[in-house]
Order: sequence, then C-alpha cells, then structure tokens
Amino acid sequence: MQYKNGKEVLPPRLLKEMQKYIQGELIYIPKEENQRAGWGEVNGSRAIIAKRNKAIFQHYSDGKSVEELEQMYSLSNDSIRKIIYKTREHVMNQNRIG
Repeated sequence: MQYKNGKEVLPPRLLKEMQKYIQGELIYIPKEENQRAGWGEVNGSRAIIAKRNKAIFQHYSDGKSVEELEQMYSLSNDSIRKIIYKTREHVMNQNRIG
C-alpha cells in the first residue's frame, strides 16, 4: 500500500469535504469489491492448497485411509474428511456439467 497526499490526487471540493471528517491523519480507501483479489489469489496460496486437496482426494480414491492421510499431510482427521467430502462433491458436480 502506498501513501498518497490527498492534495495531489483529490479534486479541491472533495478534499475540502473530507477535511470536515478527518485532518492530518491517514485514511485507508479500499478497492471496489469487484477489483479485490480473493484470499490467496495474489500469492498463490489458493492454488497450492487446491493442488494439495486434489492429491489428498486422489490418494483416498487409490485406497489410502484417512489415518494414513493425516500422517502424510499433518492434518487432523476432521480436516482430511472435509477435504475428501468437498472434493468428491466438486468432482461429482463437474461430471454432471461436462
């Protein structure tokens, strides 16, 4: 995030209006909702976790037990089960569509 001087970027009327509410302090102006990146999209975390979850589901489909997957991925039993359930649901929906 980069600091901008309001005097340099805002029209004088808008600057005057904003000075009624805040003066000499920093204010954060968020991006519009449609311009905001979702969690993990910028740094790649979302893609890494999706790839991991796909691998977990594949191992499960190939016969690995939930307990084995807990050890392999250092995740709780509940986390592994949720990943399997959600991935299975996603795969089934994909098969219906395509």
